[in-house]
Amino acid sequence: MKRSTLITLVVAALVLVGGAAFMLTRSKAGTEAKSKTAAPKPSLSVTVAQPESSELTMTLAANGSVAAWQEASVGSESNGLRLAEVRVNVGDIVKKGQVLATFSPETVNADVAQSRAALAEARATAADAAGNAARARTLEQTGALSQQQINQYRTTAETARAKVEAAEAALAVQQVRKGNTQVLAPDDGVISARTATVGGVVSAGAELFKMIRQGRLEWRAEVTSAELGRIAVGTPVTVVSASGAQVPGKVRAVAPTVDPQTRNALVYVDIPNVLQNTGIKAGMFARGDFLLGQSSATTVPQASIVPRDGFNYLLLLQPDNRVSQLKIETGRRVGDRVEITTKLPPDAKVVVQGAGFLNDGDLVRVVDATPVAAK
Repeated sequence: MKRSTLITLVVAALVLVGGAAFMLTRSKAGTEAKSKTAAPKPSLSVTVAQPESSELTMTLAANGSVAAWQEASVGSESNGLRLAEVRVNVGDIVKKGQVLATFSPETVNADVAQSRAALAEARATAADAAGNAARARTLEQTGALSQQQINQYRTTAETARAKVEAAEAALAVQQVRKGNTQVLAPDDGVISARTATVGGVVSAGAELFKMIRQGRLEWRAEVTSAELGRIAVGTPVTVVSASGAQVPGKVRAVAPTVDPQTRNALVYVDIPNVLQNTGIKAGMFARGDFLLGQSSATTVPQASIVPRDGFNYLLLLQPDNRVSQLKIETGRRVGDRVEITTKLPPDAKVVVQGAGFLNDGDLVRVVDATPVAAK
């Protein structure tokens, strides 16, 4: 009986030890499984970058019209003459003094010949009268002629001399008319309009051509009175036409008055080399940017900005690898970087790749930007 009791106690002890070991192993496995289940997983692999301080150009945008710097009207100074030849057309480059058109000179040549004949006759009459007056003066002391007769000879000589001067003036007038049979360019420039027609008889003062003086255009930008003080003469400008052509210019003048209706002032920007700037034409509507200098700004990559609900946000990486959403205001853009006008923490790290897929408080895993970009 003692032996069976001992065996029973040994078996019971073994059962208790085995049960305790089983319960301990099961409890440990459950604890490990529970810990594995409770550990959070990162929702996305992202790249981060720090904001940079950059020197950005300050610009002022404006709109306006393109016009000729000065447009010359070339007209006729002759009256009743037939237009015989037109030597230029719209778009031609002309030099100062170049012949643009000619009138038929037959009538004017006849008038010049007539004036020359009248001058020759007046000179002959004046020479005869001068001779008679000289002879009369020699006889003045002898008493052969009365003083009245001598005065008559002198008066006749003076009258003949005046007729010579009148004939010379008449000849000069006809020579001016002859010179006006050629229409000359008043300055260097480009022909912008033409109304001259061969065979037409025009009156004095009729416009034959329009010319853009020196081939210069100007952009007349409209700037508000609040921004007018930021612009000075000589400020560089980039003018952009409707076709997208960009042309450099420079502020020539600022209007001294402001329109009381619109409260805008005109700023005149020189656009040289009208023929080279084929994308800019007089009469166009164009926009432009005044380059006002440079200033320091905080910039971030454009990919890090997340637009949501009409606002822009940045996702900042926290020390626990979670992200926090920050509402921001943006400014200028240069390439793929955007200015942030909202103040950021000094050690801020912004999420770049993957920012658009995250929400406030998400856990992320930070990876190197190079492998992700290559992938």
